[in-house]
Amino acid sequence: MAISGVLQLAASTLIFLFAAIGAKHWAISPTLLKMVLTLILYTIGNLIMLRLVRDLGMASAFTLSALLQLVVVNAIAIFYFSEKLPAAQLAGILLAIIAVGLITLSPSK
Repeated sequence: MAISGVLQLAASTLIFLFAAIGAKHWAISPTLLKMVLTLILYTIGNLIMLRLVRDLGMASAFTLSALLQLVVVNAIAIFYFSEKLPAAQLAGILLAIIAVGLITLSPSK
C-alpha cells in the first residue's frame, strides 16, 4: 500500500473514532449540536473511504478500516468510557480481530 493510502486510512480511522466518541456523548446527553457534529464526522470519514475504495479496492479498504476501527473504538469504549464487557463479548471481539486479520493477510488469487 502506498503512503497516501496509509495516510488516508489513518485519517478515516481517526475521524471515525471522533465520530464514535461523539455518538457516545450524544447517547449520554442528546443535543442537536452533538448529533450534527457526529453526522458531519461520519460523512467526512465516508468520503475518505470512497477514495480508498477507488485506490485500494473495496475488499481491502473496508477490511483494513473495519479492523482498525474495531480495535480503536473498543479500546476507547473500555478505557475512556469505562464500559464493562463480559468475557464472551471480549472473546468475540478478539475472534473478530483474528478473523479480519486472516482475511486481510491471506494471499489473494
